[in-house]
Amino acid sequence: MIHELKILPEYFKAVISGEKSFEIRKNDRPYHKGDLLALNEYDGQYWTGNSCLVYIDYILDNAEYVKKDMVVMSIKPCTVHRHETPFRMSDLKKDYSVPLVTRGEQGEYV
Repeated sequence: MIHELKILPEYFKAVISGEKSFEIRKNDRPYHKGDLLALNEYDGQYWTGNSCLVYIDYILDNAEYVKKDMVVMSIKPCTVHRHETPFRMSDLKKDYSVPLVTRGEQGEYV
């Protein structure tokens, strides 16, 4: 399953550089190990057009370590997409969708 999520520019940059290998979110979706997160960069006003597809490698939702209704996910980047022009979602004429994801020879998402 692919989950579409917003992400602020400073966190987006940290994810694509490899510095940030986790995502902390409200546990309001059926997140599972092996799912994909489509992290779409949003600066608070505009969608920048940058997106990153990451693989959920591990999920921690134990109430002893994580606040109730929150989840910590270990993530691994798969792909990064960039568009030249920032836009608002209302500017789009068609549905915003994530590119097709396939598995490579080693079973990794590409």
